[in-house]
This record gives sequence, structure tokens and C-alpha cells, in this order.
Amino acid sequence: MEHRMGRSMNQAEEQGREREVVPGNEPEESPPCSQRDESALDEQKRAYSDLHDQFLRLAADFENFKKRTARDRETSIAMANERFAADVLEIVDNLERAQKADDAHLREGLEQIQLLLSSVLQRHGIEPVESLSKKFNPAEHEAVAQVPSDQEPGIVIDELSRGYRMHDKIIRFAKVAVSKAKEG
Repeated sequence: MEHRMGRSMNQAEEQGREREVVPGNEPEESPPCSQRDESALDEQKRAYSDLHDQFLRLAADFENFKKRTARDRETSIAMANERFAADVLEIVDNLERAQKADDAHLREGLEQIQLLLSSVLQRHGIEPVESLSKKFNPAEHEAVAQVPSDQEPGIVIDELSRGYRMHDKIIRFAKVAVSKAKEG
């Protein structure tokens, strides 16, 4: 206890010496607390205002970015559709020529148009779904009929309308007839 008191007495003496003012060496008068608080508050207000302005500019930039990317996406889609349409127009031209042809060359012309159409579709990632003699798959086929057959039940035995996939996604299901066991 004495040790604590002794130390407290020494500290009190040291603090007293520190407060002594030597002539010519007076401490500078610090501004009153309220002035210091006001200047700190003003500085914080300026910092807040700067950050708020930065936030508003960044938010506006982000909105502009979203609008620009949406426009770019629409333009890209329109360009892709335009290219596809231009390719299909070649086929339309050939069909019109086939209508004007004589019967002898008509079948040959239609076969050429079919090949052209297949190549155009393939260039754009569109491929037919192979269905005949395959097991019925509801992810690729739409069964429109079940026909008694000697084949194993659930096998596609007729394709009424061909299905197509575009880049591994089915865009049209194949309409098919599926085998079922014969009765009796």
C-alpha cells in the first residue's frame, strides 16, 4: 500500500512540474473545444460529400454500362438473325427456280435445295435429331402414336416430323410413333 501511495505522490509531483509555466515558454493557447469539434465536423462533412459524389457517379456509370450491354446484346442478336435470314433467302431463291423448272429436273433441284438447307442449318448449329430405331426419349421425342410391332416396346418405328437441336438444346421435338407389344 505504501508503495502505491509513494508512486502516486511521485506522479502527482511530476504532473505539477509539467504544468509549471516558465516565463517566455508559455504553451500556445489551444482553440476552445467547440471550435475543434466544428472543424472536425466540417472535415467529415466534406469527406462525406466527396464519397457521396463518387457513389452517385459510380451508380450512374453502372446504369450506363447496363444500358450499353443490353443494346450490344440486342445488336448482336439482330446481326445473328440477319445472317441466318440471308442464308435462308438463298434457299427461297432456289425453291422459286425449282417451281419454274420442268418436271425432269424438279427432283434433282429439290435434292440440291435440301442439301443447301442442311448445310445452312448446320452452319448455324442446328442439327436433326436421329430418332428411327432408337429407344424413345421424352427429352427428344414426342410420341403421337403407339403401334403394335415385332420390335421391342418403346422403340421409335416411324418419324412423322423430324426434331432439331441447336447447340445441344432441343428446339423442336421429333413427332414419332413408338412400338408396343403385339396383342394376343
